[in-house]
Amino acid sequence: MNQPTSIRQGLVTAAALVVLLAGLKAATPILIPFLMSMFIAIIASPIVNFLSRFRIPRVVSVFLVLLLIICVVLLLAGVVGSSISDFRSSIPSYREQLLVHLAGLVDFAARFDIDLSMRVVTDYFDPGIILGLFANTLTGLSGAAANIFIILLVAIFMLLEADTMPQRLHDAIHNPDVRMSQVSKFLKAVNSYIAVKTLVSLFTAIPITIVLSLLDLDYAILWGILAFLLNYIPNVGSLIAAVPPVLLALLQLGPSHSLAVAGLYVGVNLVMGNIVEPRIMGRGLGLSSLVVVLSLIFWGWLFGSVGMLLSVPLTMIIKIGLESSNSGHWFSRILSHPDDLKKERS
Repeated sequence: MNQPTSIRQGLVTAAALVVLLAGLKAATPILIPFLMSMFIAIIASPIVNFLSRFRIPRVVSVFLVLLLIICVVLLLAGVVGSSISDFRSSIPSYREQLLVHLAGLVDFAARFDIDLSMRVVTDYFDPGIILGLFANTLTGLSGAAANIFIILLVAIFMLLEADTMPQRLHDAIHNPDVRMSQVSKFLKAVNSYIAVKTLVSLFTAIPITIVLSLLDLDYAILWGILAFLLNYIPNVGSLIAAVPPVLLALLQLGPSHSLAVAGLYVGVNLVMGNIVEPRIMGRGLGLSSLVVVLSLIFWGWLFGSVGMLLSVPLTMIIKIGLESSNSGHWFSRILSHPDDLKKERS
């Protein structure tokens, strides 16, 4: 193949990729409910399979799991909805309190001949915008409940047909022995990842909620729910979840309690994220740490918060698809964990 032809094919591939990404971006309102349905179906599938072992009909198992999901969603929606309403109404008073603390910071800096003005501080650090941003983020999470009927409906049909899907894929795809092993590998890895992540998120949220409640911090349950949900976002989710309660502790309880809350988040996430989770999950889905961070940015840009939530499973789908392609196998190796590549060479 001569060089001009190779360059032409590369340009065509790049153009097709741009068109594909633009199409996905435009179809976000349709794709997000589907992705959330897939996420719920993957989480619920092991529970349905467990109930089916007791000879419970699959339809009944799916119905029981659906009732459980609806109860959890209604409980979360009730707590989060009322807390968001109260939090948004309290933002002006929190802003005034934070400005008082910032004025004290300006006076403290003046003792060391550091010239700061309140105007400069508020221009670069507007507390109203920061607190409003978190309120809007929480409102966006609760707004997802508007599509909950569609999401659950699609998830139900996914669960009902989950047991027949492997055989249909086996009959439909070319070279089924190779492809089915890859599909099984993906489903097993994603199920394991989400199960471990759910367990770790739960044991991250419980101590945070208990300690914040003992400190009598406002909206302690809300911050616990936020810690649980954002822990699904790799690397940065737990940091984002820590910012609002630390700021609120500074306003409501003072600097010492704010440092204690920050230490609580750091301690819990260090133990759960660096000790417990790696021991249970190992290297997870075989993706390098850099790929996890980059996938978080990419899927977050493409699909918003839902893309960040599902960044690892979505990247794993692409990686497994590339492994079965002769032309894309090289890229799947770039996505792989370095230890996996070393194991292949040895």
